[in-house]
Amino acid sequence: MAAAPVLSALRPRPAAAALPKAKVTRVRIYHPPNLNPLFNQSNMVVTVETDIGITGIGEGGAKDTLEQVAGTLIGKNPFHIERIWQEAYIAWFYPPGREKTHALGALDLALWDIKGKALGLPVHELLGGATRDYCECYATGGARPAGVPDTATLSLKERAKATMEAGYRAFRMGAGDVPIDAVFDTRSVVRRIEQDCRDVREAVGPDGNWCIDLHQRFDFNDAVRVCKVMEPFDPFFVEDPVRDEHALMDIPKLRQMTDVPLTHGEEWGLRWDFNRLVEAHDVDFIRATLPNVGGVTEMMKIAAICETHAVGIVPHFTGPIATAALVNCLSTFSGPVLFEYNYGGQPIEHLPECLDFKNGKAYANDRPGLGVTADMSRLTQIGEVTQPGRRNVFRRPDGSLTHW
Repeated sequence: MAAAPVLSALRPRPAAAALPKAKVTRVRIYHPPNLNPLFNQSNMVVTVETDIGITGIGEGGAKDTLEQVAGTLIGKNPFHIERIWQEAYIAWFYPPGREKTHALGALDLALWDIKGKALGLPVHELLGGATRDYCECYATGGARPAGVPDTATLSLKERAKATMEAGYRAFRMGAGDVPIDAVFDTRSVVRRIEQDCRDVREAVGPDGNWCIDLHQRFDFNDAVRVCKVMEPFDPFFVEDPVRDEHALMDIPKLRQMTDVPLTHGEEWGLRWDFNRLVEAHDVDFIRATLPNVGGVTEMMKIAAICETHAVGIVPHFTGPIATAALVNCLSTFSGPVLFEYNYGGQPIEHLPECLDFKNGKAYANDRPGLGVTADMSRLTQIGEVTQPGRRNVFRRPDGSLTHW
């Protein structure tokens, strides 16, 4: 007869704590080489230090907005990311605009980096694991054939063909681009765009893809005209067809008047900017990106809204650390994804480890956290926060935060 099992061996054992007790002690702000002066593409570097020796890295924001938001982190448990995000969002007199949301997003990236490093896992594993083998990309300015110098002028067809041969999913072009400060007559440029679309379709072939950025240059009537002339050439998407201020009113009407796929929102931030267009299926993709939307914490909520309504995500390019964070986030999103990629696979001076990119595709990796390593000797510190900031919040009976 078999021996009876030992009951003590069958009893559940208490789980060992996976995360140590920790506090945020300091936030530092760094100026990288070749700072991008365009705010919504900021590559300002931030680090969040803890009393357990783990430092997280993030990217975005500006010195003044980062310093104010960073005060919310000091003394907090860095692993309570959602709680920190909520307090940083509501603790100030006004809800944060896009500039402060951008800074909040930069710091949120660093908190996720800390958590991944503490657990020895990449952020995409913390978010449920990758659902795709890689993230397909398109190049902001298109690719160039090997050996052709940057100073050489290439035709639209040549750039489109080279981009597809380099392994990108789609070729991207602008809307009849002219030099800065030149006259841009949206009505007359429509026919030129029609010819450009014809040329690009021929270059990428019947199975290739191309997309176009209208840069919000078109009022509604001309946006309708230009979308209609594109229809025979089957664009992957048409980006920012109308002014941002008019988008919530004009895009639903435009959606009824053309069948080209539409995308919008590279200048928007929080989920409340996107949700009306997404829920009504008025766009096929959104341009939500990091850190602009408030970080990984907010991006995953936006992704859930998109997944619910079968809307894809085509994130606008920002800095390289934020792009590495996007790969971690959107590798876990089940819907369509296409990255705008702006680095051409070239090494980044202050980031010896950052993006895993090859042949037009961005890959998730197994490095802990965001998978980014910074060469601090290449960065110039311009700010530091060690003291708590404004903490004017109220709590509900269960301890959750409510508005002050």
